[in-house]
Amino acid sequence: MLELVLANLKVRPFRTLISVIGVALGVILVVMFTGLARGMTNDMAKRASNWKAEIVFTRPGAMELTSSNASVSTAYVDRLMQINGVESTVPVIRYVSPDTNGRWGITQLDGLDWEPFAAMNEMSIIQGKPAIATNEIILDERRLIEDNVKVGDSLKLFGGKEYKIVGVFSPPSGARIKMSLGAMQEALEAPGKCTYILVKIKSGQDANVVASRINEALPGNKINLTSDLIIDAQDRVPALQTFLRVLVGLGAFVSTIFVLLSMYTTITERRKEIGILKSLGAPKSFIIRAIEGEAFMIGVLGVVGGLIVAFLASFVISRLFDLAFEFSLGWVATAVGIAIVGSLIGALYPAWRASVIDPVEVMANE
Repeated sequence: MLELVLANLKVRPFRTLISVIGVALGVILVVMFTGLARGMTNDMAKRASNWKAEIVFTRPGAMELTSSNASVSTAYVDRLMQINGVESTVPVIRYVSPDTNGRWGITQLDGLDWEPFAAMNEMSIIQGKPAIATNEIILDERRLIEDNVKVGDSLKLFGGKEYKIVGVFSPPSGARIKMSLGAMQEALEAPGKCTYILVKIKSGQDANVVASRINEALPGNKINLTSDLIIDAQDRVPALQTFLRVLVGLGAFVSTIFVLLSMYTTITERRKEIGILKSLGAPKSFIIRAIEGEAFMIGVLGVVGGLIVAFLASFVISRLFDLAFEFSLGWVATAVGIAIVGSLIGALYPAWRASVIDPVEVMANE
């Protein structure tokens, strides 16, 4: 059986190649896009994990990915400091704006007072100085490279207003662009407001206990533990899981359709061969196994080729554009599964058509 399957594939090498490419495309779609989504969301989570604050105090709905909501009064800073177990607090405004050059089509900026923020999160300025004036910003090293700028250059933000780059900070934490809290409040016309307040607790205190105290003292607000914010980062990106499921479905559809079309046209060209096999006594099950065997081999070759191309392409892209790819064994297995199963399903109808060919009619007409 294996010799027959391989021989049939070799007889029509170009059609086999096209089918393999079709299956490989489905594998590449799933592996690369899920790897990119996982890499980018985990990169966001790693930056959030650089917060040394244990608690994030905010309002419901203020910390959605696409929000620019400065709805928290900075008056809460002093009230939080009065709660037992709280060591320090830092108010932050996070601004999110559309940006065609951004990774997700958006740009995020943080407005904060650098000195207390850096002291709380063990960060430092590695080049230049902190942003103090209302037209000054600082960037992390990666953003500096992405925008191909240096200290002393300017970036246009808030619809075209120029801000001077005065420093570079490390390690990356939160948004890659930061300005002073006062500058952000002025730009957004939100005096005395912020998006959230980072809360550092005293040594030896339990974060859950302190969070409960805050919730009792200041009800109606939202208390997050930073340890929870970095778990399941993909679930925190709106509709990402839906997008990935649609992508998997598209990959399965591409693989199935390519194999179906290839096998169907192959069967119409091989009616005489199939008729001869049936006249020699080959049962329907033998014909179906032969066709499905070809589809299985096409699926295997497509998986191998797709994985090789996906891994090489992700390596090149990550080097050229500094994008993060993180491949999941689960998603790779899913890509392999849909490629193989899609190939077998795509060959079912052509295999059935081949199995019911009448050898007498074939011999008489061909």
